[in-house]
Amino acid sequence: MRESFSESVLVFAGLDPSGGAGISADIEAINRFGITTLPIVTVLTAQNTCEVTQLEAVDCALIEAQYRAVVADIDFQVVKIGLLGSSEQIKTIAHCLSEKPQLSIVLDPIIRASSDSQLVDESAILAMRKQLIPLATVITPNQAELSLLAPDLDESSAVKSLNCPWVLLTGTDSAQKEIEHRLYCQGELHSCFPYVKLPGEYHGSGCTLASAISALLALGIDVDIACKRALDYCYQTLLSAKKLGKMQYHPNRSKPA
Repeated sequence: MRESFSESVLVFAGLDPSGGAGISADIEAINRFGITTLPIVTVLTAQNTCEVTQLEAVDCALIEAQYRAVVADIDFQVVKIGLLGSSEQIKTIAHCLSEKPQLSIVLDPIIRASSDSQLVDESAILAMRKQLIPLATVITPNQAELSLLAPDLDESSAVKSLNCPWVLLTGTDSAQKEIEHRLYCQGELHSCFPYVKLPGEYHGSGCTLASAISALLALGIDVDIACKRALDYCYQTLLSAKKLGKMQYHPNRSKPA
């Protein structure tokens, strides 16, 4: 258990009008742990449970102005980062966060949508790798995202190349019957977490997981324990997921944390 905790988590994430993913998912998950969310929208999207059809990045100056307004007034020790709209946004956010080196940062490196469409370009992937990942405490890529962040490397070499203390590699996108999530610490395998793969497809499970980790860090929980507890919470949200749209299920983030 860490010595300090915070009552809030600052979140940078996109807005999903279907409510399944993005900043609404972050708010639901973080609030479930009794932590207040401080939300800054990075990308406006047109999407539903079937597809993403349009993205519009929020102006960098507005993002920075929102950040500075919050940091001038509210103390926070944890930041959760989701969908980012451009390399310029990534540079702006990295610059802001580098001014508070004591932060714990949880980065969900969203590159592809769950519908498999690519959401950011190569320049943004490079900026994420070079400027944002080195600031992060823990990142939560899936297998496809890891291969885009560190192409042409095996899993162990790819994780080591990312220059992040903790990497929680999720295995949902590569599993058939049993999922294994793997937690790396300083490039070395730390823990494996097996789960039975559930039927169906889910919208916002990655957002739910990263947000739960950030809330637990805000409560003072150590990273490895936070990752396990967040995985268990996320799995429970999927077990009771709701079918609101025509395709993917919404995780039921109202489940007890």
